[in-house]
Amino acid sequence: MSSEEDLERMRGRSADRSSTVDTGLVLLAAALAAVLVLPIAWLAVDAAGLGWTAVELAIDSRTTAVLIRSVALVAVVTGASIVLGVALALLTVQGDLPFPRFWTILCALPLAVPSYLGAFAFVSAFGPNGALADLLAPLGVESLPSVYGFTGAAFVLTLYTYPYVFLTTRASLLSLDGTLVEAGQTLNSGRLEALKRVTIPQILPGIAAGSLLVALYTLADFGTPNIMRVEVFTQFIYAQYNAFARDYAAVLSLQLLGVTAVILAIESRIGADESGAYESGGNRGGVDLDLGAWRYPSLLIPVAVFTLAILVPIGIFGMWLTRGGPGYTAGRIPFAWEFAWNSANLALLAAVASVLVALPIAIASARPDSRLSGLADRASYVGYATPGIVLAIALLSFSLDLLPTLADLTGVDVVGLFYKTIPMLVFAYVVRFMPQAIGSIRTSTLQVDRELFEAAQTLGRSRLSAFRSVTLPLILPGVAAGAALVFLTTMKELPATLLLRPLGFNTLVTYIWTVQEAGFYGQAAVPALILVVVSGLSMAVILSQETGDS
Repeated sequence: MSSEEDLERMRGRSADRSSTVDTGLVLLAAALAAVLVLPIAWLAVDAAGLGWTAVELAIDSRTTAVLIRSVALVAVVTGASIVLGVALALLTVQGDLPFPRFWTILCALPLAVPSYLGAFAFVSAFGPNGALADLLAPLGVESLPSVYGFTGAAFVLTLYTYPYVFLTTRASLLSLDGTLVEAGQTLNSGRLEALKRVTIPQILPGIAAGSLLVALYTLADFGTPNIMRVEVFTQFIYAQYNAFARDYAAVLSLQLLGVTAVILAIESRIGADESGAYESGGNRGGVDLDLGAWRYPSLLIPVAVFTLAILVPIGIFGMWLTRGGPGYTAGRIPFAWEFAWNSANLALLAAVASVLVALPIAIASARPDSRLSGLADRASYVGYATPGIVLAIALLSFSLDLLPTLADLTGVDVVGLFYKTIPMLVFAYVVRFMPQAIGSIRTSTLQVDRELFEAAQTLGRSRLSAFRSVTLPLILPGVAAGAALVFLTTMKELPATLLLRPLGFNTLVTYIWTVQEAGFYGQAAVPALILVVVSGLSMAVILSQETGDS
């Protein structure tokens, strides 16, 4: 009997220690989230310093024109991505295409090419002096329609963002209860009517999730509109900051964050309205769509998309390697393999730092009994939804306003230690991409039986020892997946890297940007191909998570 009482006392002491440490973990998670969000909030302080002038700048005719153009670009790209992504998802899941897995991979691959590389390749291929113009010149074709402008930017962005809708819609279709659709068809509803009344409402959350990613990407993209010569918010903010109009850039950044908040609210409303749409029975992914005579002609859609999004850029990059003449001769702005090392080193630092910061937030948020931990988890996603250029300007403004004061108080040159240094750049990557690690780690944590952890504590293990020996090995795959996603995303990040890198420090993306602006296309070939290969690894991570399609 005494042994049972001793065991109960041990359990009580373990529960008390657990409660104390849980509170500490939640407070740590909240503090980390606050640190991550604080620089972004500082933009409001910068804008407030302008007083009524901030309002005048916000409603200025040029600002309004940029706002309308940015929102229009988001609307067009999102709408086109929905049409293309949903159509290809229906074809590859329910259509009777030959080799559906092969076409699935082909349709997802455009996500492996950064959109600014695609825009760079399209300008080189279809621009006024591009490869296509050179091929058609002997045939008497003297000019081609301009690839620049709003239409060109919308086309390129759609080509490289529609896979977000494609993949999330596929996931919804694969979990769809096919008996619902079959029941709809038996109730005197044709296939088109069943699609409209049964299938679409069921997969709407998946479409909305993919559309959110497309909209946020389009709104935040800096490289593609710049290359395609379309003045949108990101480009306008960059120009104002470089013109030393820092306060104006802060006002514009807040407006851009406002548009981002509206997009998030719309997606959240759709998700809330269709919260039960994923609940389905056993016949998941069912319902075959008999394409009949359209079975083989419909293959032209994925073939055309793959050709434009993948084959054209790779062909252009290959041409850059071999072509001579102005813009293609090596040596103007020499490429060094050190740039690839810098990219990989930064990405590795960002991945490790993101995982270390994400662990307490993810583990705390996996426990549903704490509102504070849930708030910390949601707050961390503010950085993920913040465009890279806005985050970079927020960090620069925050540093310029506060670091000199801190240096005066401490006598330490904190400005030199942090401003436009590797630590600042890595911090920006952590703020921007850490939610990728949080999501992966939290999912793995939720799958761990908490009783195993408590049993280890009951047997005398400290909380840290129990975590290291029991929990960590079980969540290690999620930790590795989160780190890999942060690594791969960091490799491609352009605006934050451009603004925050140390003077004279180059990475693959900054080198590509430099030679693109200088017109030395040939020298972008090697780093562009490296980025495409590395980005392709992200597709392996994404597609490895997909189940149900053998």
